[in-house]
Amino acid sequence: MTDLRNLNVELIHQPVFLDPVTTVIPTFRLLQQDGKLYPGAKAPDMSQELALKIHDTFLFIRALDERMLASQRQGRISFYMTQTGEEASDTCSAAALDAGDVIFAQYREQGALAFRGFSLDQFMNQIFSNEKDLGKGRQMPIHYGSRELNYITISSPLGTQIPQATGYAFGFKQAGQDQCVICYFGEGAASEGDFHAGLNMAGVLKVPVIFFCRNNGYAISTPVHEQLAGDGIAGRGPGYGMKTLRVDGNDALAVYEATRLARQMAVEHQQPVLIESMTYRLGAHSSSDDPSGYRSRKEEDQWRDKDPVARFRNWLIEQGWWTEAQDQERQAEHRKAVAVAMKRAEKIDSPPLADLFSDVYDKLPWHLQQQQQQAKEHILRHPQAYPATAARLKAAGEDKA
Repeated sequence: MTDLRNLNVELIHQPVFLDPVTTVIPTFRLLQQDGKLYPGAKAPDMSQELALKIHDTFLFIRALDERMLASQRQGRISFYMTQTGEEASDTCSAAALDAGDVIFAQYREQGALAFRGFSLDQFMNQIFSNEKDLGKGRQMPIHYGSRELNYITISSPLGTQIPQATGYAFGFKQAGQDQCVICYFGEGAASEGDFHAGLNMAGVLKVPVIFFCRNNGYAISTPVHEQLAGDGIAGRGPGYGMKTLRVDGNDALAVYEATRLARQMAVEHQQPVLIESMTYRLGAHSSSDDPSGYRSRKEEDQWRDKDPVARFRNWLIEQGWWTEAQDQERQAEHRKAVAVAMKRAEKIDSPPLADLFSDVYDKLPWHLQQQQQQAKEHILRHPQAYPATAARLKAAGEDKA
């Protein structure tokens, strides 16, 4: 970083303003939509096993999102968010990391979690908030977390994970561990104050963190051009003193290679990195959103032609590692498995009432004991509104306590 007070800096004698129109960051891309590399492009060193695992994760997420959105429409779950069209951004970046690296997600990174080994049953248990949910049913659907997989539990407020990721990475630096943190967020979250605080701290402290922005075009219904006037999110990176790269988020190979190199910088040189992944949210923002009110079908179709899953499948076929027939068969297998797991998760009981009050204090304080007792009494007075919990309390004899 240049010390602006240093008298040896380059001097000019006529004012020259940086122009945000002509100073545009280029986009890193390797794959064409037909699965062939661009002339002069070189594919990363990716094994057949890894490539097929990435693609299988794509197919699994498509099947999961399709079924869960339908389930929400049927009233079987309360809420859902798909990541259709954005699968390459999180899955391929996660594939370039070490298993010990920590993931701070926003709420559209189920691909990264699936790639790390979160099971289908674990996904379902969280979505249905049953008693096998690792989060004990306390979170909305798709707010996953796994200590075993180094995936920090998602929180709803936008941007809070950004300074938290910086702090976690600072811990890695202090401990001398050769690990890094990756922090996912959308371009809408980059309008939060936490974004600026988090990146500024990372740049000053020089911590091993990769800030991975999924620029999918919309912050719910607000298009990018109404959010910011500069050169996207990548244009902010140099201002915070960090290495920056813009990548085609629909190009699985480019995302993988970009993240692999970013991790190398972060771990070996304690250098924070900002990656802006240019992609598109083909689905609605969430199951509560109707995108037809703010964007056209024509726009969606243009991006559907840039589908990252199809592009990567075409590359796999070019390598002789996959076939269309295998693809159709695997899609059907995933759809069947998701449907079976969903029915299984629906039959599992809700978490016990006590789980609402545990894990905050070592010993439950008097005021929470009082609230817990009040909750029991309320449920037992209105068993028709809480049939499962009321039945469980009665079975345990707590209606006589």
